[in-house]
Amino acid sequence: MSKKILYEGKAKQLFETEKPFELVQFFKDDATAFNKKKHEIIDSKGVLNNLISEFIFTYLGNNNIPNHFIERLSPREQLIKKVEIIPIEVVVRNIAAGTFSNRFGIEEGKNLPKTLIEFNLKDDENDDPLVSEEHMKVFGWAKEAEIETMKKYAFEINTLLKKLFKKINITLVDFKIEFGRYYTNNHYEIILADEISPDSCRLWDMSSNEKLDKDRFRRNIGGLIEAYKEVATRLEIDLSDI
Repeated sequence: MSKKILYEGKAKQLFETEKPFELVQFFKDDATAFNKKKHEIIDSKGVLNNLISEFIFTYLGNNNIPNHFIERLSPREQLIKKVEIIPIEVVVRNIAAGTFSNRFGIEEGKNLPKTLIEFNLKDDENDDPLVSEEHMKVFGWAKEAEIETMKKYAFEINTLLKKLFKKINITLVDFKIEFGRYYTNNHYEIILADEISPDSCRLWDMSSNEKLDKDRFRRNIGGLIEAYKEVATRLEIDLSDI
Protein backbone atom coordinates (compact mmCIF):
# COMPACT_ATOMS: atom_id res chain seq x y z
CA MET A 1 0.00 0.00 0.00
CA SER A 2 1.47 3.34 -1.09
CA LYS A 3 2.08 5.96 1.57
CA LYS A 4 2.16 9.12 -0.54
CA ILE A 5 0.59 11.88 1.53
CA LEU A 6 -2.13 13.82 -0.26
CA TYR A 7 -3.31 16.18 2.48
CA GLU A 8 -2.43 17.22 6.01
CA GLY A 9 -4.84 19.05 8.25
CA LYS A 10 -4.74 20.12 11.88
CA ALA A 11 -5.61 16.67 13.26
CA LYS A 12 -5.41 14.22 10.36
CA GLN A 13 -3.40 13.16 7.32
CA LEU A 14 -4.70 11.53 4.14
CA PHE A 15 -2.62 9.02 2.16
CA GLU A 16 -3.29 7.52 -1.24
CA THR A 17 -3.68 3.77 -1.71
CA GLU A 18 -3.36 1.44 -4.68
CA LYS A 19 -7.05 2.02 -5.40
CA PRO A 20 -7.98 5.40 -6.93
CA PHE A 21 -11.22 5.77 -4.96
CA GLU A 22 -9.85 4.85 -1.52
CA LEU A 23 -7.60 6.70 0.94
CA VAL A 24 -6.05 6.06 4.34
CA GLN A 25 -7.00 8.60 7.01
CA PHE A 26 -4.44 8.90 9.82
CA PHE A 27 -5.38 10.49 13.16
CA LYS A 28 -2.66 12.63 14.76
CA ASP A 29 -2.23 13.53 18.43
CA ASP A 30 -2.35 17.26 17.68
CA ALA A 31 -4.84 19.26 19.71
CA THR A 32 -5.68 22.65 18.22
CA ALA A 33 -8.09 25.45 18.98
CA PHE A 34 -8.92 28.87 17.57
CA ASN A 35 -7.66 27.82 14.11
CA LYS A 36 -4.34 26.53 15.49
CA LYS A 37 -3.59 29.65 17.54
CA LYS A 38 -3.45 27.15 20.40
CA HIS A 39 -1.64 23.89 19.68
CA GLU A 40 -0.35 20.96 21.73
CA ILE A 41 0.47 17.30 21.20
CA ILE A 42 -1.58 15.10 23.52
CA ASP A 43 -0.58 11.45 23.63
CA SER A 44 -3.28 8.96 22.53
CA LYS A 45 -5.76 11.61 21.37
CA GLY A 46 -5.56 10.40 17.76
CA VAL A 47 -6.20 6.80 18.77
CA LEU A 48 -9.28 7.77 20.78
CA ASN A 49 -10.68 9.93 18.00
CA ASN A 50 -10.13 7.12 15.49
CA LEU A 51 -11.96 4.59 17.67
CA ILE A 52 -14.85 6.91 18.53
CA SER A 53 -15.26 8.13 14.94
CA GLU A 54 -15.23 4.54 13.68
CA PHE A 55 -18.00 3.66 16.14
CA ILE A 56 -20.14 6.65 15.21
CA PHE A 57 -19.69 6.35 11.44
CA THR A 58 -20.55 2.64 11.62
CA TYR A 59 -23.65 3.46 13.68
CA LEU A 60 -24.72 6.15 11.22
CA GLY A 61 -24.06 3.90 8.23
CA ASN A 62 -26.23 1.22 9.80
CA ASN A 63 -28.96 3.87 10.03
CA ASN A 64 -28.89 4.86 6.35
CA ILE A 65 -26.46 7.80 6.52
CA PRO A 66 -24.02 7.31 3.61
CA ASN A 67 -20.46 8.09 4.67
CA HIS A 68 -16.83 7.60 3.70
CA PHE A 69 -15.85 5.02 6.35
CA ILE A 70 -14.86 1.57 5.05
CA GLU A 71 -12.88 -0.07 7.86
CA ARG A 72 -10.34 0.63 10.59
CA LEU A 73 -6.85 -0.51 9.64
CA SER A 74 -4.92 0.21 12.84
CA PRO A 75 -5.22 2.18 16.09
CA ARG A 76 -4.66 5.40 14.12
CA GLU A 77 -5.74 4.58 10.56
CA GLN A 78 -9.00 4.18 8.68
CA LEU A 79 -9.64 3.12 5.10
CA ILE A 80 -12.09 5.61 3.63
CA LYS A 81 -13.75 6.48 0.34
CA LYS A 82 -12.02 9.28 -1.55
CA VAL A 83 -14.30 12.31 -1.80
CA GLU A 84 -14.10 15.88 -3.01
CA ILE A 85 -14.69 17.79 0.20
CA ILE A 86 -17.28 20.56 0.02
CA PRO A 87 -15.46 23.53 1.63
CA ILE A 88 -18.22 24.11 4.18
CA GLU A 89 -18.44 23.17 7.86
CA VAL A 90 -22.01 22.28 8.79
CA VAL A 91 -22.64 23.11 12.46
CA VAL A 92 -25.72 21.68 14.17
CA ARG A 93 -26.75 23.37 17.43
CA ASN A 94 -29.22 22.12 20.03
CA ILE A 95 -28.05 24.22 22.99
CA ALA A 96 -26.31 27.61 23.12
CA ALA A 97 -22.59 27.26 23.83
CA GLY A 98 -19.16 28.59 22.92
CA THR A 99 -18.81 31.29 20.29
CA PHE A 100 -22.53 31.05 19.52
CA SER A 101 -23.39 32.21 23.04
CA ASN A 102 -20.92 35.08 22.74
CA ARG A 103 -22.14 36.08 19.28
CA PHE A 104 -25.80 36.36 20.26
CA GLY A 105 -25.51 37.09 23.99
CA ILE A 106 -27.38 33.91 24.90
CA GLU A 107 -26.49 32.22 28.16
CA GLU A 108 -24.45 29.06 27.65
CA GLY A 109 -26.54 25.99 28.36
CA LYS A 110 -29.84 27.50 27.21
CA ASN A 111 -31.89 25.17 25.00
CA LEU A 112 -32.56 26.64 21.56
CA PRO A 113 -36.23 26.87 20.49
CA LYS A 114 -35.43 24.41 17.70
CA THR A 115 -32.36 22.77 16.24
CA LEU A 116 -30.29 25.30 14.30
CA ILE A 117 -27.95 24.64 11.37
CA GLU A 118 -25.16 27.09 10.56
CA PHE A 119 -22.60 27.05 7.76
CA ASN A 120 -18.97 28.15 7.99
CA LEU A 121 -16.52 28.45 5.12
CA LYS A 122 -13.44 26.27 5.66
CA ASP A 123 -10.93 29.14 5.74
CA ASP A 124 -8.55 29.15 8.72
CA GLU A 125 -6.88 32.42 7.71
CA ASN A 126 -10.20 34.23 8.06
CA ASP A 127 -11.41 32.25 11.10
CA ASP A 128 -13.94 30.11 9.20
CA PRO A 129 -16.50 32.89 8.54
CA LEU A 130 -20.21 32.25 8.89
CA VAL A 131 -21.84 32.06 5.44
CA SER A 132 -25.37 31.82 4.09
CA GLU A 133 -26.88 29.44 1.57
CA GLU A 134 -26.78 32.29 -0.94
CA HIS A 135 -23.03 32.71 -0.42
CA MET A 136 -22.54 29.02 -1.14
CA LYS A 137 -24.53 29.20 -4.37
CA VAL A 138 -23.11 32.53 -5.61
CA PHE A 139 -19.47 31.52 -5.03
CA GLY A 140 -19.98 27.98 -6.26
CA TRP A 141 -19.04 26.23 -3.01
CA ALA A 142 -22.20 24.09 -3.16
CA LYS A 143 -25.24 23.81 -5.40
CA GLU A 144 -28.77 24.25 -4.11
CA ALA A 145 -29.52 20.51 -4.31
CA GLU A 146 -26.28 19.75 -2.45
CA ILE A 147 -27.17 22.22 0.29
CA GLU A 148 -30.57 20.63 0.73
CA THR A 149 -28.98 17.18 0.92
CA MET A 150 -26.47 18.34 3.55
CA LYS A 151 -29.25 19.90 5.63
CA LYS A 152 -31.39 16.77 5.37
CA TYR A 153 -28.55 14.53 6.52
CA ALA A 154 -27.52 17.00 9.24
CA PHE A 155 -30.97 16.86 10.86
CA GLU A 156 -31.07 13.07 10.56
CA ILE A 157 -27.58 12.73 12.05
CA ASN A 158 -28.59 15.01 14.91
CA THR A 159 -31.61 12.85 15.73
CA LEU A 160 -29.51 9.67 15.63
CA LEU A 161 -26.65 11.08 17.71
CA LYS A 162 -28.95 12.60 20.34
CA LYS A 163 -30.55 9.17 20.74
CA LEU A 164 -27.17 7.43 20.92
CA PHE A 165 -25.72 9.78 23.52
CA LYS A 166 -28.89 10.02 25.61
CA LYS A 167 -28.62 6.27 26.24
CA ILE A 168 -25.23 6.83 27.88
CA ASN A 169 -26.27 9.91 29.90
CA ILE A 170 -24.60 12.45 27.60
CA THR A 171 -26.21 15.61 26.18
CA LEU A 172 -25.34 16.43 22.57
CA VAL A 173 -24.94 20.21 22.71
CA ASP A 174 -23.69 20.82 19.16
CA PHE A 175 -21.41 19.30 16.54
CA LYS A 176 -19.56 20.03 13.30
CA ILE A 177 -19.68 17.79 10.24
CA GLU A 178 -18.35 17.89 6.70
CA PHE A 179 -19.59 16.38 3.47
CA GLY A 180 -17.95 15.34 0.23
CA ARG A 181 -18.80 14.41 -3.35
CA TYR A 182 -18.16 10.70 -3.91
CA TYR A 183 -17.77 9.99 -7.63
CA THR A 184 -18.69 6.55 -9.01
CA ASN A 185 -19.79 5.41 -12.47
CA ASN A 186 -19.93 8.91 -13.99
CA HIS A 187 -22.14 10.33 -11.25
CA TYR A 188 -21.69 11.41 -7.65
CA GLU A 189 -23.49 11.44 -4.35
CA ILE A 190 -23.11 13.62 -1.27
CA ILE A 191 -21.81 11.60 1.68
CA LEU A 192 -20.67 12.35 5.22
CA ALA A 193 -16.87 12.64 5.54
CA ASP A 194 -14.10 13.80 7.92
CA GLU A 195 -14.73 12.57 11.50
CA ILE A 196 -17.20 12.75 14.37
CA SER A 197 -15.52 12.65 17.77
CA PRO A 198 -15.22 14.72 20.95
CA ASP A 199 -12.99 16.99 18.84
CA SER A 200 -15.98 17.97 16.72
CA CYS A 201 -18.87 17.68 19.22
CA ARG A 202 -19.80 19.35 22.47
CA LEU A 203 -20.76 16.56 24.85
CA TRP A 204 -21.93 17.26 28.41
CA ASP A 205 -22.65 14.73 31.13
CA MET A 206 -26.41 14.85 31.70
CA SER A 207 -26.15 14.73 35.47
CA SER A 208 -23.29 17.13 36.14
CA ASN A 209 -22.90 19.11 32.88
CA GLU A 210 -19.22 18.12 32.98
CA LYS A 211 -17.62 18.76 29.60
CA LEU A 212 -16.49 15.59 27.83
CA ASP A 213 -15.10 17.24 24.69
CA LYS A 214 -12.41 19.53 23.27
CA ASP A 215 -13.64 22.48 25.36
CA ARG A 216 -11.45 20.96 28.10
CA PHE A 217 -8.49 21.94 25.90
CA ARG A 218 -9.92 25.22 24.59
CA ARG A 219 -10.70 26.45 28.12
CA ASN A 220 -7.63 25.02 29.89
CA ILE A 221 -9.76 22.75 32.08
CA GLY A 222 -7.41 19.79 31.63
CA GLY A 223 -8.26 16.10 31.61
CA LEU A 224 -8.95 15.89 27.88
CA ILE A 225 -7.78 12.28 27.47
CA GLU A 226 -9.73 11.19 30.54
CA ALA A 227 -12.89 12.83 29.13
CA TYR A 228 -12.46 11.20 25.71
CA LYS A 229 -11.87 7.83 27.39
CA GLU A 230 -15.06 8.34 29.39
CA VAL A 231 -17.05 8.86 26.18
CA ALA A 232 -15.46 5.77 24.60
CA THR A 233 -16.07 3.66 27.70
CA ARG A 234 -19.74 4.64 27.85
CA LEU A 235 -20.03 3.67 24.17
CA GLU A 236 -18.48 0.29 25.15
CA ILE A 237 -15.55 0.79 22.78
CA ASP A 238 -12.57 -1.51 23.32
CA LEU A 239 -9.68 0.64 24.60
CA SER A 240 -7.04 -2.08 24.64
CA ASP A 241 -5.12 -0.17 21.93
CA ILE A 242 -4.62 2.81 24.27
